[in-house]
Amino acid sequence: MAVFKSKGAVYKAVRDVDIGPNSREVYIRANVKAPRMAGVLVKVFAWFLEAPIFGAILLYILKRNNLIHKLVSFAELEEPPVFVPSQPFEDVKEEEVKYIESDLPPHKQVQQAIECLPSFSEDALKHQKLSFHRWTILDYSRAYSSGETTPRLVAEQFIAAVQESCNPQLHMSFFINYNIGDILKQATESTLRYERGEPISVLDGVPIAIKDEIDCTPYPTTGGTTWLHKVRACTNDASCVQCLRSCGAILVGKTNMHELGAGTSGINPHYGATRNPYNTSKVTGGSSSGSAAVVSAGLCPVALGVDGGGSVRMPAALCGVVGFKPTFGRVSHSGVLPLNWTVGMVGILASTVEDAFIVYAAISGKTSSHQSSMLSPKTCFPLLKSTNFTSNIKLAKYGEWFNDCSDDIKVCCSLALDKLHEHYGWETVEVTIPDIETMRLAHYLTIGSECTTSLSSLLQNVSIEELGWDTRVAFRVYGSFDSVEYLNAQRIRSRTMQFHEKIFEKADVIVTPTTGATAYSIMNDALKTGELDYINGAAFVRYQIAGNFLGLPAVTVPIGYDRLGLPIGLQFIGRHWSEPKLIRISHALQALFISDYKKPEVYYDLLKKK
Repeated sequence: MAVFKSKGAVYKAVRDVDIGPNSREVYIRANVKAPRMAGVLVKVFAWFLEAPIFGAILLYILKRNNLIHKLVSFAELEEPPVFVPSQPFEDVKEEEVKYIESDLPPHKQVQQAIECLPSFSEDALKHQKLSFHRWTILDYSRAYSSGETTPRLVAEQFIAAVQESCNPQLHMSFFINYNIGDILKQATESTLRYERGEPISVLDGVPIAIKDEIDCTPYPTTGGTTWLHKVRACTNDASCVQCLRSCGAILVGKTNMHELGAGTSGINPHYGATRNPYNTSKVTGGSSSGSAAVVSAGLCPVALGVDGGGSVRMPAALCGVVGFKPTFGRVSHSGVLPLNWTVGMVGILASTVEDAFIVYAAISGKTSSHQSSMLSPKTCFPLLKSTNFTSNIKLAKYGEWFNDCSDDIKVCCSLALDKLHEHYGWETVEVTIPDIETMRLAHYLTIGSECTTSLSSLLQNVSIEELGWDTRVAFRVYGSFDSVEYLNAQRIRSRTMQFHEKIFEKADVIVTPTTGATAYSIMNDALKTGELDYINGAAFVRYQIAGNFLGLPAVTVPIGYDRLGLPIGLQFIGRHWSEPKLIRISHALQALFISDYKKPEVYYDLLKKK
């Protein structure tokens, strides 16, 4: 196709680009030129793409029309590539934090986190004022310690609730796999520890679900496929799962996900479309769809996901819960499917910011060898019980990008910023973030290339018919990227990392809506084939990419609902290793909106007295 080579964009050097509010840099909206396809249409499209000659021509046209060629493939820029989005830790003295000894075991790190939280009396008073309240980790721990209930009774209620959610009337498709015997065994052991007065930590007996991209015995790891577990055995827990298990948590099963993380809807043709607890006719978002839905529906206060392109934060926002993605390298990736090496990160979906913080404390610290060889940063936790929260927080806002969302989201998020200024005096700093759409396409090229490369040896032993139709299309596109395109994507990574470093010199965090649209309807024609909906997909990932492509920590907090009652989230993106500040800021945001949270249509109260 070299004879038809498109003209590429010529980028100015980073030093010559203005990131101020009056910059002449042009905001490029997502230029998605692909109709929605499902059912027979997606099958025909997959066949065309897989055809030897016609497929290559079609791929060239798709990449040209969607600006991949112009903005990435044939782009001219001077920056060298950056292959891993790591930054050295700067030992900046933080306010209102607690420094933690290195190499503490997970249960002791959890205890250190608990000591940073408000007292029980403050917490209980806050709950009395809420119209709706999801049970938290501390609620479970107190109920067990007081004898109100036991982990065994909660496990029995959990099992009954999951079985109810599977009935034809609901068909929520929360889980790919759960084992009743294993759940009850863990719960019985936890109950005995409480009876002896020897719980391991506040996580003891707390139900936690694990995305089926993360190894957790005794379950196979399917990655949302019907075949992966047959060619890749799960023999041990992932590092993050080991941490939770050592704290006494009840690991209740493997949650549903978009097949191989290759989509944003959460519709899986093999295991069902995970349905949004706020409206069961709507998607949850993906790919950590099941993990978001089980937290939203009250089945677990916390679940683990993996965030490669907003795959934790996006479904969290669409399902009305907290989603937290730490800095690249902060949590070990050991035992997680290698679907992407340089953009994926274990993340946390939780009822509250406090719950996300507690689980973050349990799983953070140890990094795997492929992620970073740099000196690990010091571990410090935010003092959330402190009332002396600083009022000089600066929020960087890129107006054109911020407003590139539905009207309901724009209004809701703008009102949230007004409220933050009114209550805390936080200042919004207008900035320009160049190359937003370029970064999205470079990330897409990177995650696609890494996914196909990491799975190539396994896919050689699998018939293409075992993949869902939408995943077949995704992998055909992913496999079309060459080494020159991948290198250009990493040069764009270098460039956009420098832009963000400049922005963090002006502000503490970047603030955005979490998604550009709220949850859309699940169509029947997508249930057996999956669907291609790149327009909605681009809206869902619009504000997600910096967290993954640049390795930045990010968190989404629920702040309201659209006119249909579907959740809306606000996102903060921080500089590398800034988790303490990010948790404090999101905790302050949550305090302004938690009293207005609404109960989902599908909700299970596992601590309800019979």
